[in-house]
Amino acid sequence: MPPAGSRSTAENLPVVAGFADHLRLELGLSEHTVRAYTGDARAIVSYAGVRGVEFADLDLALLRSWLADRTRAGAARTSIARQVSSAKRLCAWATREGLLAVDPAQRLRAPKAHRVLPEVLDAGQAERMIEAAGTGRPAGAGQDVDTEREGAGPAVADDPLALRDRLIVELLYSTGIRVGELCGLDIGDIDTGRRVVRVLGKGNKERMVPFGGPAVHALDAWLTRGRPEIAVAASGTALLLGVRGGRLNQRMARTVVYRSVERAGGPALGPHGLRHSAATHLLDGGADLRIVQELLGHASLATTQIYTHVSVERLRAVHTQAHPRA
Repeated sequence: MPPAGSRSTAENLPVVAGFADHLRLELGLSEHTVRAYTGDARAIVSYAGVRGVEFADLDLALLRSWLADRTRAGAARTSIARQVSSAKRLCAWATREGLLAVDPAQRLRAPKAHRVLPEVLDAGQAERMIEAAGTGRPAGAGQDVDTEREGAGPAVADDPLALRDRLIVELLYSTGIRVGELCGLDIGDIDTGRRVVRVLGKGNKERMVPFGGPAVHALDAWLTRGRPEIAVAASGTALLLGVRGGRLNQRMARTVVYRSVERAGGPALGPHGLRHSAATHLLDGGADLRIVQELLGHASLATTQIYTHVSVERLRAVHTQAHPRA
């Protein structure tokens, strides 16, 4: 005999599929976000099912009980906050679709997450990281294993992978774009005359982000001396390529950044660390917070405000170290 509630759970699985379609097709969320939210939705449906509760009978008490179980199981505050968001999205969608008579998640409240200030490079470390990009790569790492050599020395003009790696870190640091946005760029997205790149961000929102002169030089070197050496018929219009000519994947881009930062003697930062660094340095240089918000593609100004705290903390650290009466 199947366990109690298994029939209810099985019948409600189409709810999860419909919710996933809503997230993917109507809201245009990334696959990573869709997987996270639908995983939470599946957990809610299963939790209700094993208790003999039909999806149409979901209520606030059951949702709170589910979250309490997740907390007792050791889930982090950030995970609980995301699960609250998932429950709210699921119930709001289901109410609009007529699957729920009333929205039981409206009164759910997420726990306040502990604010953790992101680690960033200082300006000197960022400069050294860019200079280190494209130098000798440890053999046997990433998809480019067949062309990478231990101790290859400084990047050279005829090394296409060195030119590509230099461009990766130049663009990430110069623009502050996400690694997924970087790997999704096509050649036509780059306007070197105006020094802007067209980026398709979260929710399929398009924005224009400027970049500086050094990135222009890195782009020119890659497009004239690097990319033609790697490109194949299947490369299409992808800006950045892997060693076999396909569009560069995010894993390899992260590897390039980690290696470059490590050689520069900086903290263990990946592409998102460069995004944090770019935003912090913009604010340190006097950029307006709302301009930084637009450049980064943040939906909420509150997300961007974390970088003001980073700047203040850095000022406080310098004051503590340098002032005789700190």
